[in-house]
Amino acid sequence: MLNIDSLEKGVVIDHIEAGKSMEIYRVLELDKLDCSVAIIKNARSKKTGRKDIIKIEDRIDIDLDVLGFIDPNITVNIIDNGRIIAKKHLQLPARIVNVARCKNPRCITSVEQELGHVFLLTDPEKGVYRCLYCEQEYERR
Repeated sequence: MLNIDSLEKGVVIDHIEAGKSMEIYRVLELDKLDCSVAIIKNARSKKTGRKDIIKIEDRIDIDLDVLGFIDPNITVNIIDNGRIIAKKHLQLPARIVNVARCKNPRCITSVEQELGHVFLLTDPEKGVYRCLYCEQEYERR
């Protein structure tokens, strides 16, 4: 049974913008894991007022680019023997593939189904991504 207070071994995804934990749960396909996963919504945060936290009771590979795209303020803590052995601070990835879909109906990705949806970070200050093929801007929420 997973103890919400502490984790012996696993991953803690912390400082998630309040309300975004379910999107991360879905995108990372955490429902397919055989281990315990705890989602803590609207936890108190000194920095942001409220935050979400996801605790995974196993070591798994996590796509840090996907997490950084969803919320670059996330911190990923790797836990072993009840202690944080690694802490990863995220940032907006320079390139994402098949995380977002191009909304331009004339883009080649809407015709060529097997073609990956590739977006490049064109304005790091504003978090603006553009489609590699048609330059359509993608609005991050």
